[in-house]
Amino acid sequence: RERHMTRAGSFMSAGAATGRVIEGVFDGQNMLDAAGQTYPVPANYASKSKLVEGDGMKLTITDEGKFIYKQIAPVERRTMVGVLIQEDGQYKVLAEGKAYRLLLASVTFYRAEVGDQVTIIIPKSETAAWGAVEAVIPRHLMEAAAKAIVLGEEEAPAKKSVRKKKTDDGEMSPT
Repeated sequence: RERHMTRAGSFMSAGAATGRVIEGVFDGQNMLDAAGQTYPVPANYASKSKLVEGDGMKLTITDEGKFIYKQIAPVERRTMVGVLIQEDGQYKVLAEGKAYRLLLASVTFYRAEVGDQVTIIIPKSETAAWGAVEAVIPRHLMEAAAKAIVLGEEEAPAKKSVRKKKTDDGEMSPT
């Protein structure tokens, strides 16, 4: 929390905006400003934008009371692959020996299920509790691919061969 507050205090406001502008850092679920105040980030926006912990954000609260979020300073990222699990009522990806929390909006958008292989994005240089979903490979596709590799080509379904015959004009046609 303190590292997010410190990073939030380092942003400079840029440009004029109508309404109140607040800058902060995404903590995996909310935006946290330099004073420690949290602002809820819509889960569908965080999921679609693939926000990761530490991303700099700007919140404009318009004169009409509308909240407009914008990512202004993304952190360096890295991807990792893991398996979707459910623990303590939360969806998580188990990758490289650690469980990373996921936004429910990401899990439902990708229609992910427990056991699916999930590629997540995390901050490159920071430790993270949250991951952003990059892609999902359903378990049944992973199992089918593994089975095909184990069985090899000799036991894979044979392809029908089609005999072809040359016609008088040099074209090939099925016989």
